[in-house]
Amino acid sequence: MTDHKSVSIVMIEDDEGHARLIEKNIRRAGILNAITHFTDGTTALDYLFNSADGPQRNGPALVLLDLNLPDMSGTDILAKIKSTDGPLRRTPVVVLTTTDDKVEIQRCYDLGCNVYITKPVNYESFATAIRQLGLFLSVIQVPDIEPEG
Repeated sequence: MTDHKSVSIVMIEDDEGHARLIEKNIRRAGILNAITHFTDGTTALDYLFNSADGPQRNGPALVLLDLNLPDMSGTDILAKIKSTDGPLRRTPVVVLTTTDDKVEIQRCYDLGCNVYITKPVNYESFATAIRQLGLFLSVIQVPDIEPEG
């Protein structure tokens, strides 16, 4: 029997209010997985690729990604995650953003995002959307890291 590691959630979201709302409603949905929060892409990418407890070395993980970040676009981060060799490439990425531009949505799927969610403007709708995301997170399967050999 394999020992399944708990999937860690990496949240890349620069809006502290949105981040708190996301975490609170994921918890309300019964998701107890560790959530590591980053407010900019540079720090997040460093963690994803280089940190000893990051997904590239320690997976499995799931990334919640905002597209509008202060230092780089979320699509750049998505492209880096999905174009890498190694376990990080298989990490599910959920884009969670205010942008509902069809071209941007298409671009994210082309780059390899797994789910694209537009943040509702209304607080209650946003809270409901995140709770539903939490239910989704409770049932998805994420690939384990295979030992390099």
